[in-house]
Amino acid sequence: MIGMSRDELIRRTGVSAERVDQMIALGLVAESDGAFSNGDIRRVRLFTGLDEGGLPLEAVADAVRGGDLSFAFFDLPYWDRFGTLADKTLGDVVAESGISLEMLQVIRESMGYARPDADDAVREDELPQVELVRAGLAAGADPEALERQIRVWGESLRKLSQADANFYHSQFEVPLLKAGLSPSQMMEAASHAGVMMAPLLDNAVIGMYHAQSEHTWMANVVEAVESTLERTGRHRVATDPPAICFLDLTGYTRLTEERGDEAAAELAASFTQQVYRASQGHRGRPVKWLGDGVMIVFDTAASAVEGSLDLIEHIPAAGLPPAHVGIDAGNVVYQDGDYFGRTVNIAARLAGRAAAGEVLVSDRVREAVSEPTIGFADAGSAELKGLEAPIQLYRALRA
Repeated sequence: MIGMSRDELIRRTGVSAERVDQMIALGLVAESDGAFSNGDIRRVRLFTGLDEGGLPLEAVADAVRGGDLSFAFFDLPYWDRFGTLADKTLGDVVAESGISLEMLQVIRESMGYARPDADDAVREDELPQVELVRAGLAAGADPEALERQIRVWGESLRKLSQADANFYHSQFEVPLLKAGLSPSQMMEAASHAGVMMAPLLDNAVIGMYHAQSEHTWMANVVEAVESTLERTGRHRVATDPPAICFLDLTGYTRLTEERGDEAAAELAASFTQQVYRASQGHRGRPVKWLGDGVMIVFDTAASAVEGSLDLIEHIPAAGLPPAHVGIDAGNVVYQDGDYFGRTVNIAARLAGRAAAGEVLVSDRVREAVSEPTIGFADAGSAELKGLEAPIQLYRALRA
């Protein structure tokens, strides 16, 4: 919004008139042609936070006058992606939507803000979430389950936004400072990268999210089809079916955070090399990388076990954290370069149950492997999601 009055600026920022007038007097917020801009909204909110955090407005204003700080970048169009305060309170939304105040508070908290009260103004970027929650409740979703899901969305997006900020800092801000620019010059120069990339970011992230959603929903559909065919006696297991292996590194994320980006890149390269070497040596192929793990498809259950045992042994020797593996064998559905089906899901769930240095396999794998170099130890039975009955598990060992 361009052309705001002083009163509108106060309303949209939720900041007192006294403090806004102080910023105007100090020259931190400037009235242009009798009006204020969206950039002034962001400046008022930032300066309020600085002042409340013990960084007085007078000192900030002095740094701006001296050329040591500049906040002109707040006027760049890409900042308009971010919401401000709407002309209604949470209490108004409760009355309009029928959604409880507690649920609306969860929405605000999921966005990374403090828990609001009923008389606090609603943020504009909360309103689409309010509509989504209302639709979910109307469709019959359990309120507690919906609350948990909102928190998952918020936490996932918080990690994404933090990764974006770390990338921006390391790739644009740090190099500019090393090149000799002052903090003020750096902020101005780095903002040009934001001008180029930020307008494209939303569509790119949404596109990735849609692709991930299609993958997840397709996996659910395939599992539902398999369950139906099995329940009705129509399911047939292929003769000598392929095997799916999921391998995860124990404590990989914590280790990379402790050692820094350069060491993390070296660990990732070493991990990739070990996986390709072992999988290709046993008729396997990495299908997708999952941060601290990998999914591998093998021609047979025996080759999957042999390759996994090699990996379990060689990965720690390469200076990597210990791995844990889950394997299942059976029918798989191949589509768009990926594999779907119950076999995939069981293998992933077994990997989640396996201890560090352990290869955990299903009874189908145990039955399919007859090599004298491989042995199995009883690991008990387990109830797994998507299966009507418990399955027997085994630890694969060198015979």
